[in-house]
Parts: sequence; structure tokens; C-alpha cells
Amino acid sequence: MKKLCIILPFYNEVDVLPLCLERLRHVLNETPYSYTLLFVDDGSLDDGATFIKEQSFTDSRIHLLRLSRNFGKEAAVTAALDHAQAEATILMDVDLQDPPELIPSMMETFYETHVDVVLMQRVSRSGESWWKRQSARLFYRVLYSLSPLEMPVDSGDFRLLSHKAVLALRQLREGNRYMKGLMTWIGLPSTSLPYHRESRIAGTTKWNQLQLIGLAVDAITSFTALPLRLSSIIGFGCALSALVFGGWIVIETLTTGVHVPGYASLAAFVTWIGGLQLLAIGLLGEYVGKLYIESKKRPLYVLRDVYPPMDVPES
Repeated sequence: MKKLCIILPFYNEVDVLPLCLERLRHVLNETPYSYTLLFVDDGSLDDGATFIKEQSFTDSRIHLLRLSRNFGKEAAVTAALDHAQAEATILMDVDLQDPPELIPSMMETFYETHVDVVLMQRVSRSGESWWKRQSARLFYRVLYSLSPLEMPVDSGDFRLLSHKAVLALRQLREGNRYMKGLMTWIGLPSTSLPYHRESRIAGTTKWNQLQLIGLAVDAITSFTALPLRLSSIIGFGCALSALVFGGWIVIETLTTGVHVPGYASLAAFVTWIGGLQLLAIGLLGEYVGKLYIESKKRPLYVLRDVYPPMDVPES
């Protein structure tokens, strides 16, 4: 039988886990695939891990990785990829915004096209505010325009990876991780399928605006140094403008003997220059901070428990 592994990271999702498990079983039991459900508890504070642990005692297809604390979704996905053992591995959220009913189509596409990555591309996002939809749309297009890689737009974590792709991702161990970018960086053949992202079936999102902004900054600074280059270009333009403006004042004063009035405009100009300098220093700090974190070479995650016990497969 063809082997399939479903990776399901979660954090404080006790309300939705039973519903997710029920729908997954309903879909997967009708397929010809031998499957494993690999849940990853990212340091939850509720009883979600206890529920999955109890399920693993009665169903050998269910496995649970518990991280020692909340390391973040990117680290949780990395932990699961380090343990996945299947011909095809699918990443999806437990909140059922990624419909399990699409798994058979993903598998059929995988075996028919022989690609290594099947991307699920969102054509709509139900149950989300106008602001979130538009900000996500803007982020993907800014990242696409800045990155030297051809980043897919409107594609989240919901995707299928071949075993070759999983092995390639295991080799990438940087601490500042943007998994969707890393999955593009490996450069293996891919295809995409359109789908409609559904509303949450239960619970609430664990991502706030600051966390989403932080993820966007990590994504951009992890895959391109273009912001630093742009800040240098803007700085050069400002310096040239200041030189021309200062020369014009000197020439006017020498020819007319009249000093140019306008302390307000001068203060505004100095403030503008100061703001640009602080922006450039902040960008530089982002990159230096990432280098500092990488230099420590800390593990990406720490496992607390594994149910049932399983070894990390060899790369």
C-alpha cells in the first residue's frame, strides 16, 4: 500500500481536535492508502495533547510529538518533518480551514504528475476579515517581488511533499525559519491545485497582528538582502538631495544676499533624514540579530514526549 503521513501541528486547539480527527478518519478510511496522523503539540496549555495521547493508545496510526514549550509553528512543522516516514507527506492545520476532503485529489495529482510538491493555492478565504485578506494578499505579492525565488502567491502550509522533498528540508537547519520559503528554496518540481479555504469550525486563531507582522519580517529578511540595498539607495538619494539643496542655498545667498527663511521646512527635512537613518539602522539590526541567533547553534526544538515511541529516521 502507498504510505501517507499527515502532519498536524496544533497549539491550544482542544475544541477542534476531535472534529478534525473524525473528518480525517472519514476521508482517509475510504482511500487505498496506508496513513499515519502525526500530531505535534507546540506546548499547548489545554488538554489537547492528552486527547491525542489517549487516541494513540487505541489507534496505531496516530502519533503525537510534544514539544517542551511553545517554539512556534515553524519549529513544530520541522519536528514533524524530522519524524515523517512516508512516500507522501501532507501538511495541514487542525482547524479544518484546510479541507481533508481534498487529500485524495492531492494524492492523485502527486502520482499522476510525479512532482515533488503539490501546492494548494487559495482562491478564497471564508470567515476572515477584509483587512486580513488584503494584508495577506499584499504580503505574498511584496515577498514575491523582493525575493530572488519564485515564491508562490496565496499558498499556505497546506501542501503535499514527496519523500525527496522531506529529505531536502531536513538538511536546512537555520534557526530563523519561514517554512513556505524553505519549501520553495529546495527548488524541486511542483504543481498547484486551487481550493477554497473554509472558515474555522471551532476555536479561535492563535495568531495576532503583531505575530503576523513578525512572521512577515522573518520571511522577507530570511530570503533576500534587498531591503538593505534599498535603504542604501534611498540614503544615497537623500544625501544627494541634501547636497543639491545646500548648494542652492549657498548660491542664492551669495547672489542675492538674502537668507532663505523657513526653520519649519528645515526641521521637517532633518526629521525626514533622521527617520530614514533609523529605518536603515533597524533593517541592519534585523539582519545582525539573525546572525547572532544563528551563531548560538541552539536546537530548533526540544521534544518532551513521543507517543508511541518512535525513532528519528535517517536522512
